[in-house]
Order: sequence, then C-alpha cells, then structure tokens
Amino acid sequence: MHGPAMSGWLLMALCAVTGAYCLLRARGRSGEERRTARAEALMGFGMAAMAVPAAVVAPPAWGWASYTVLFGIAALRALWFSRRSGHHLHHLVGSSAMVYMSVVMARSGGAGHGGHASHAMAAAGGVPLLTGLLLAYYAAYVLRSGARLIPVPATTAGGGAMAGGPPSGGWGARPELALACRLTMGIAMFAMLLTL
Repeated sequence: MHGPAMSGWLLMALCAVTGAYCLLRARGRSGEERRTARAEALMGFGMAAMAVPAAVVAPPAWGWASYTVLFGIAALRALWFSRRSGHHLHHLVGSSAMVYMSVVMARSGGAGHGGHASHAMAAAGGVPLLTGLLLAYYAAYVLRSGARLIPVPATTAGGGAMAGGPPSGGWGARPELALACRLTMGIAMFAMLLTL
C-alpha cells in the first residue's frame, strides 16, 4: 500500500479491532455462526498484518509466502463450506483476494507495501482486469452492506413505531455490529486493493 504510514497504521488498527470483535462473536456461537465468525477474524487479523507500513516494520522475505499458503487454505475451506451457506462464497472471494495480493507483493519484493512504489501491481505483473473485478466486487459489497445498516423504523400491527432496546446476549449477539465489521473489512479490502 502506498501513502503515508499513518493511514497504514489506522487501517491496521481498524482491521485488528474488527478481527478481535469477530473472535468475541465466535465465543458465544456454535456451528455455522462460529465458523463464519472465525473466518472473519482470520481475515481481519490477516488484513491487519498486511497493512503494517513496511517503512516501519519490513515483512520478512518468507512472510508473503506464508500469507499465500494461509489464505490459500482459507479459500479452500470457504469453498468447501460454501455448499452449506452462500456467505462462505464471500469468504472465498476475500481469501482469494488475500492470496492475490500476497503473490503480487512477493513478486514486487514488498515494494508497494507501506509506501515505496506507486504502481507495485503493474511492476509485479499483477493482472489489472482481476484487480478491477475485485475492486468492483468490494465496491458493490460495501454499498450493499452500508445500505443494510440504515435503520428502518419497525411498526407494530397497529401502525405505530415499536420501541425496543438492543437484543440481549451482550456485544457478541448484536447483528448490526457483525454487519458493521463486515462493512469495515470490505472497505479495508477495497483500500488495500486500490493502493497496491
């Protein structure tokens, strides 16, 4: 990613907090919900690690290969579980995008990470069409997720607005926070793809 180191640190912090919340969500769930929360936590922490500015902390040479293997396995896992839930297709796209970014960064020697080259993808032989498709996917995903966060007033059978508090069960049981985390990771992925 190019640009000031501050934006890299902010992106890293945002992704790390999102990953931590996803781990919190996984604790109180079981089955499919737990798998989804764990996959989202892995994505959040992986994106946080990739967002650390290389000008401050240069990743080791084997780091990009590690990301490629880790997210390659995550993509295969998401492909396997996509038979049960369509949401895992999104995890498949996300893990595949992480593999793609890792391969591009490995080829460029990490030059685009943290602010050393403005066109690392072109220099590394990245595929502009693939990057464009991923950017379009994440732009649509972010817009759709953001629209789902807009509150819609609920009405009772009599037509009046319902007054209700947040659902019980603590922070891990709040569906709007889970959606906000997905939105955050979508924005972060878009930013990372855009600035490769």
